[in-house]
Amino acid sequence: MDFSHILTDPYTIVLAGLMVVCLAFLSFYYGLFYLRVGRYKGPKKKKKQAPAPVTPPVSVILTAQNDAEWLRNNLVYLLEQDYPDFEVVVVNYMSNDDTQFVLKVLTDNYSQLKVVPLNENANGYLGKKYPMSMGITSAKNEYLLLADPECMPKDKTDFAWIRKMMSGYVAKDDQMVLGFCGIHYKKGLFNLLQQYDNLDYSTEYLGMALMGHPFTGNGRNLSYRRSFFMKKHGFIYHYRIPDGADDMFVNQNASRKNTRIMLDDGAFTMVEPQPSMHQWHNYRKHRVATHRYYTTGLKLARLLRPISVVLFYALAALLFVMGTVPWQILAAVVFLKLAWQIITVSASTAKLSMKPVVFWLSPLLEIYFLFANTILAISPLPKK
Repeated sequence: MDFSHILTDPYTIVLAGLMVVCLAFLSFYYGLFYLRVGRYKGPKKKKKQAPAPVTPPVSVILTAQNDAEWLRNNLVYLLEQDYPDFEVVVVNYMSNDDTQFVLKVLTDNYSQLKVVPLNENANGYLGKKYPMSMGITSAKNEYLLLADPECMPKDKTDFAWIRKMMSGYVAKDDQMVLGFCGIHYKKGLFNLLQQYDNLDYSTEYLGMALMGHPFTGNGRNLSYRRSFFMKKHGFIYHYRIPDGADDMFVNQNASRKNTRIMLDDGAFTMVEPQPSMHQWHNYRKHRVATHRYYTTGLKLARLLRPISVVLFYALAALLFVMGTVPWQILAAVVFLKLAWQIITVSASTAKLSMKPVVFWLSPLLEIYFLFANTILAISPLPKK
């Protein structure tokens, strides 16, 4: 088979070269994020630094608004944690369902439960930053662990969630630990989409943290010190932005020196999947609503992957149509990309205890979310 014409046609050389560059970048990306998260062994102890307390007193913070059912089902798993000294602070924020009665019953049975009632929006700010700030102010302990009423620890048998998350603090100067929150698996395409979206989002922020550039976290499983929160003035710089209680605080204050991640299976939390496509779209929209406040460099860096994916497949299709590169070579290059992607994604799904079907279908799901995320970026936030 004669390939000499490939080296003499300038258009073919340029297009093939761009395709190879895209392949190299995507291979590097999959290895740096998916594989790195999948092979993560745990936080390393810093040299010449005093170790953090092994089991420091902890305050678990939740904000609830009309979450009676979630609290009734899930809060007991937090209150029963196997930990020597902790409290659970629940901010009941303007609820008009049975939340206060559920909390009253639980308070009568668990002395470590502290309820902070907020019956009005005193400052007029939207979102959960105000009630969360009240919960943090009311907490008595230095180490804070954030969750949501719909969360429960993944392992409901050994009650070691708090202990595992606190083991992420390995040095006295550590200020923040990023955790992972998974989605309960259910059969069906809709759940598969949510699983992959959560995997992709989580792998990105966890991988960036491992590279020394933490830029966001998940408020359903996140820890930081109370003194650090107060020193950085909490949410005061972005109070008027309804979203981003977790995202913007981490983005503005996390660094290579003060942030760790914890990916022990016992440190995971879980939530139920969104019940409808409309609710899931709104959840995702709120999740990315604050990304426009990121630095220009971070915005551009996060665009490199989707651009590379589009270019890779577009160039492969164009070269196939042109017929200047044998289809066998193009098929081999595409196969290498897909195989490496599946291998690396399988490592992260195993680490995060997700179903194998997610990594087998990851190439197709990646293409789907190229379009879905574009629609997400241009669609408006719900008014309510």
